[in-house]
Amino acid sequence: MRRARTKKVWFLIVPGSELLDVSGPWEVFAHTNDVLERSAYELRLLGPSGPQVSTRHGVHIAGIGKLPRGACELPDVAVVAGGSPSEPLPQPERRLSNWLRRNRPGIATLVSICTGAFIVGEAGLLDGRRATTHFRHLGELRARFPHVHVVEEGIFTRDGDLWTSAGITAGIDLALALVESDHGHAVAMAVAKRLVLFLRRSGNQAQFSAALERQTKEPGRKREVVSFILEHIDEELAVERLARAVGMSPRSLTRWCGDTLGESPAELVRRLRVEEARRLLETTDLPLKEISTRTGLGDTSTLWRVFTQRLGVTPASYRERFAAPEPA
Repeated sequence: MRRARTKKVWFLIVPGSELLDVSGPWEVFAHTNDVLERSAYELRLLGPSGPQVSTRHGVHIAGIGKLPRGACELPDVAVVAGGSPSEPLPQPERRLSNWLRRNRPGIATLVSICTGAFIVGEAGLLDGRRATTHFRHLGELRARFPHVHVVEEGIFTRDGDLWTSAGITAGIDLALALVESDHGHAVAMAVAKRLVLFLRRSGNQAQFSAALERQTKEPGRKREVVSFILEHIDEELAVERLARAVGMSPRSLTRWCGDTLGESPAELVRRLRVEEARRLLETTDLPLKEISTRTGLGDTSTLWRVFTQRLGVTPASYRERFAAPEPA
């Protein structure tokens, strides 16, 4: 059963943090309140410095409360929104790390965004746990904290009540996963749509985006067609609709797809649906019926037929072979 009470979420920030490490997850929780039309999350900014700090690229954040001393009512969720990977840690980071060490037992869920992992690690709270950070600092995190199981391949990880994310925008994906855990998939997707996200990413997605890499090499027209299909992949995608979306006639689009891609518009749509189904099988435990619906393949029998025809394996067998392992 989903918890209806308001959760207290404290964003713990230090000078030099990335602005998106703070604002990205904050917007997710704030928009969740809007979607639910109630205060599901009560948000506060606190830190060892204040009442304002300068972020890494010079934007100032004001209204920062002081970390409480002594006995106090602690948050349900504490978000360490970035920090410094330098050694030794700057004084504000050391103060925050010491505060976390003292108060961790009273915090239900601890989150680090990007290099916030170094503050949490300094407190000894990552030892024996799975954790990640920005790809530029993975080696340093492993060297500094040898008792941490550093995860390189995901954009965020969950190890029980500890969540950690890769750099910058990955904090948005982590926050959406928290919202889904609290309030279900439909609410998380509604928030993602409000934020105009192109794609909600699972935690297992690589920090280096293969899709982004492909986009840098693709001609503009192909980017437009593929982007529209992926944005509406669970909807009816007749050639007439695709053609209108990219400013072509159905005949011209069909000819262009054949000449450029070697396939018809319908075949392109079907291929992208299968690719998305493969991603969901690899990175989620969603039932096959849900995957069929989300990818626009219709029903489980169609998903089964397409997989066996194209890949020579059933969806269940594919998941068994290629799904990411469960956390230890």
